[in-house]
Amino acid sequence: MRGKKGGVACGDQVEIKFTTPGQGVIEKILLRKSLLYRSDAFKEKIIAANVTQIIIVVAAVPGFSEELINRCLVAAESQHIQAIIVLNKTDLAEPTKAAIKELSLYESLGYPLIKISAVQDISALKSHLQGHVSVLAGQSGMGKSTILNALIPEAQRATAEISVALNSGCHTTTHSHLYHIDANSDIIDSPGIQAFGLNHIGDENLAWGFTEFHPYIGQCKFNDCRHVNEPGCMLIQATSEKKISTKRFNFYHKLLQK
Repeated sequence: MRGKKGGVACGDQVEIKFTTPGQGVIEKILLRKSLLYRSDAFKEKIIAANVTQIIIVVAAVPGFSEELINRCLVAAESQHIQAIIVLNKTDLAEPTKAAIKELSLYESLGYPLIKISAVQDISALKSHLQGHVSVLAGQSGMGKSTILNALIPEAQRATAEISVALNSGCHTTTHSHLYHIDANSDIIDSPGIQAFGLNHIGDENLAWGFTEFHPYIGQCKFNDCRHVNEPGCMLIQATSEKKISTKRFNFYHKLLQK
């Protein structure tokens, strides 16, 4: 950016002015279609801009955080971004069975669950990437970099070149990077996420982050219902009638506490 640092996110479309051959300055950031970011009470961390799909990568080993899945889904819903869950390392048979059982809840809500072993075959994922700007998200150790390198072989070479330049053997992603899959499809690799703060989503909008809540929002007795213990709350009633998962409703209450 001319005269200042920051403000630009991976995935931004910009207008630039060349200053010398191969170099230039960003004159303008074009209007964003979406902005995926996380926040706590003190700061915000932009993950990517203009993404149309978030790929939440989990694995049976070393184990994944279900709370983090829920936080990623709420963030995606708040920006009207599609979300899919990818279960990696399915070559580990026994742990995979338990993971599939745990993730079946999200599949029942309409989120695609793609099962792959990135070290063997990622073809099941490829068709879901066409026409999208996708961002890989998830905890460290889930295999995001392995998936990326299987999709974009030259990415591995770029990572190695950076490591040599820094005199480092670390291949862990430290910043977001966009790669072109084809003329209509891009993928963004993002650093591993251990916590996904949602401080930027107000309590009044939080329920919209849960897709199965939508039919009941606005139907409660009180217009300002927070769906905690208010009388006439349709979400509480739907949960008691097993129309909403108790686990998901409890996650909602936990997120209310930020």
